[in-house]
Amino acid sequence: MPVISHWSKAMILHITTAEYLHDYKLAVTFDNGCSGIADLTEVLDSGIFKALRDTNLFSQVTVDDQMKTVVWPNGLDLAPEYVYFQAFKDDLRLLPQFEAWGYAEQVARDGLN
Repeated sequence: MPVISHWSKAMILHITTAEYLHDYKLAVTFDNGCSGIADLTEVLDSGIFKALRDTNLFSQVTVDDQMKTVVWPNGLDLAPEYVYFQAFKDDLRLLPQFEAWGYAEQVARDGLN
């Protein structure tokens, strides 16, 4: 369960570990101590990220030591905040943070379960 704190738009979040599970899901851990499963299927419908539909490539995910986020051998990466959103988007307590990060439209479209 994510630890709730008074985050701001400027909060810097880093991914510390990422492990391929199956399909387009990653087990991820963040530097705030939270761990979860991020389903990244949705992003694979967008532009350059379509290349990651190849599960052989998608499964080669690593965490970049400098950027502190998930990266793939073809140079693609995702913002840690987006990965966090995908891992915890069903947690209503985090809605204000997701809105601060600019995910309000996606929350409104998809809703929270």
